[in-house]
Amino acid sequence: MVNYFETFGLPVSFHPPQDLVRKKYYELSRKHHPDRFAQEPKDEAINALQMSALINDGYKILKDAEATVEYVLRLEGVLETDEKYSLPQSFLMEVMDLNEAVSEYEMLRTEESKQMSLVTLEEQNTALKNKMDHLLNSYDAGNKTSESLAQIKDCFFRKKYLLRIQKRITTFASP
Repeated sequence: MVNYFETFGLPVSFHPPQDLVRKKYYELSRKHHPDRFAQEPKDEAINALQMSALINDGYKILKDAEATVEYVLRLEGVLETDEKYSLPQSFLMEVMDLNEAVSEYEMLRTEESKQMSLVTLEEQNTALKNKMDHLLNSYDAGNKTSESLAQIKDCFFRKKYLLRIQKRITTFASP
């Protein structure tokens, strides 16, 4: 796996400093731009093109907070591609209740069911965001334990569930 933090000369962090990410991106882009290697031997031109693509991919990930969380979890080896993660039964029951409220809103379109869905979802999102922020800041401050990473992974998957529900509500709440 490519380490974009290494490429950009930055320490691994869930919150890479965006001013430095941008600065390094432009610096590396200028240095490895394929046009600068148009008259060079073919292998150097191909290498520049590959580096340019790598730099663009890294920038895309490091400038996006959500993508950075997923990337760091993969980099740390705690998240696998297409992983089927098992969330706690208690959370899944809460999600099921929330999905039922959303379904009720979809069928009845009552303001009461809409508000109940939105309030419950907002409470879940706020609690999850607070926990995630604490864990990410703790990691960036040096708490890089496997337990900490496991908790971040758990929050990552919980957030994915809540985002799906939020999309359902948004879709049906639109006039």
